[in-house]
Amino acid sequence: MLSKKTKYGLKALTFIARQENKKPVQISTIAKSENISKKYLESILLTLKKDGVLGSKKGKGGGYYLIKNPNDVAMSSVMRVLEGPIAMIPCVSLNFYEKCDDCPNENACSVHKLMIEVRDSSLQIFNNTSLADLIL
Repeated sequence: MLSKKTKYGLKALTFIARQENKKPVQISTIAKSENISKKYLESILLTLKKDGVLGSKKGKGGGYYLIKNPNDVAMSSVMRVLEGPIAMIPCVSLNFYEKCDDCPNENACSVHKLMIEVRDSSLQIFNNTSLADLIL
């Protein structure tokens, strides 16, 4: 299930990317428009800033703005930054792999095989969807 953090992050990124003038957008403007707690949104935007998706400007006319072109912001990278692993279970994760304690043989595990298919399908969608696709 998608966390609120990721959902709100996607909504905020989309809001920022839709700005015609590309000027910085204040957190309060995004929070009000998208019905997100200002304090919670600030934490999300800081995470995206640390990852290099957003930049910020302080003072009058300040706020958050996109550093990257919306075409270059893949949903897979946003998901990993905000959500963590894309895989539903750790034994099929590409970047956050962990062996399951209750599984003696991953190759014989039916759940493992299914979750690889789910991961690959999800990853294909996330890799082939950019922020630009969400603002259309």
